[in-house]
Amino acid sequence: MRVHRIFTTAFSSVYPHYVNKAERKGRTKAEVDEIIRWLTGFDQPTLERHLKDDTTFDEFFAAADLNSNATLITGVVCGIRVENVEDPLMQKIRYLDKLIDELAKGKKMEKILRS
Repeated sequence: MRVHRIFTTAFSSVYPHYVNKAERKGRTKAEVDEIIRWLTGFDQPTLERHLKDDTTFDEFFAAADLNSNATLITGVVCGIRVENVEDPLMQKIRYLDKLIDELAKGKKMEKILRS
């Protein structure tokens, strides 16, 4: 079975792109962090440790306690419906991508965090 390259990519190498995407649209790094904490169950020091330690996406999501409302995240990222992604790790990555897309599109945090 072929392992997707993103699985072994350091989360810290993609994180700045999430922040840049949000900031270009007038959102903040704090909002990006809030989304990541909501999805993963990490507190801020734990998130920062993963960034410092260059944790891979595989390790990052293996350590996460995914929010029970994550299954409410639906829609299309890169032409693929996130709710139909079969690989569990890839689906978690796509969930995060979708949440960051929603932030950049100006959605309210309450809606993004499925409150």
